[in-house]
Amino acid sequence: MPFISYAQNFEDVRLWRALKQFENGFYIDVGANDPCHDSVTKAFYDHGWQGINVEPMQNFYDALCQQRPRDTTVQCIASDQPGEVTFYGIPDTGLSTADPAVAQQRKDLGMNVHPLTVQARTLTSICEQHAADRPIHFLKIDVEGHEETVLRGMDFSRFRPWIIVVETPWLRDHTWEPLVTDAGYQSILFDGLNTWFLADEHLNLKPAFDIPPCNLDNFHLCRGHALAHPLTPDEPDTARQLAAALHRAEQAETQLHALQNSRTVRLLQKLRNTLRSA
Repeated sequence: MPFISYAQNFEDVRLWRALKQFENGFYIDVGANDPCHDSVTKAFYDHGWQGINVEPMQNFYDALCQQRPRDTTVQCIASDQPGEVTFYGIPDTGLSTADPAVAQQRKDLGMNVHPLTVQARTLTSICEQHAADRPIHFLKIDVEGHEETVLRGMDFSRFRPWIIVVETPWLRDHTWEPLVTDAGYQSILFDGLNTWFLADEHLNLKPAFDIPPCNLDNFHLCRGHALAHPLTPDEPDTARQLAAALHRAEQAETQLHALQNSRTVRLLQKLRNTLRSA
C-alpha cells in the first residue's frame, strides 16, 4: 500500500524504508510540534506505532493528546537539568526555541516571540518513566538551537535509539556531534536539513540510507504538503473542506490497510480458513 508522507524533508520515508519490517515500533519525538503538519511520526502512528512526544507549547500539546491517544505526550522541554526554564514561544510555527540567542534573531526578523516559563526534564528521566525495557527505534530532535542541552540530558549507555535524526543548520557549525558519536553512533547522512546517526549495533540498516527517497519507495505526499499542492488562503472554503475530507479518507485507508496487514488479523484469517476446511 502507498505510504503517506507528512514530514518536511522525507524523513518519514527514509525511516520507513529502514524500519517498515518492524510491527508496533516505538519512537521519541523531541519538539513534536503539530501532530500532522510536517510530522516525522504521523505516518508511523497511522501504521500502528506509538511513542513519546515532548512538546511544551500548549496548543500543540493539546492537539497531540487529542489526536494521538496511543502516544505518551509530555508537556515540557528536554534539557540537561530538570526545573523551570524560560522558553520562547512563536505561536503557530515550529520555530519556538529555548535558546535566547535564536529567539533574539527571530525577534529581530519581526517574529512574534513570547517568553514563557515551562518545565524542563532530561531525556533520561522521560525514558526511565515511559520507555524502560523496550527498543527505541528512532529518536527525532528538532529544537531550534537547543540540541546540545537535549543530548547532554540523555544517557545513551542505558537507552539506545537505533536511529537518531537531529535537525541541524545548513552550515553544520554545531559542536555537539561528539556527544552522539562518542556514545557509539556513526554519522551516516546529512540530507540538507537533518544529520542522521546509526547506533553501532544497528549498522546493518545503513543500506536503507544509501539513496534518497524515490519512486520505488511507493509513497504519496499528504494533501497540502509544501512540496505537493499547498493550500493557499484564497482557496474557497469548499476546497478546504474537500481537502480535509480527502485527508481523513487517506488516514482511514492507511489505518484499514495497517489492520488488514497486522499479524493478529492474518492469524485470525488463517484460523478461519482452517475451521472452514475442517
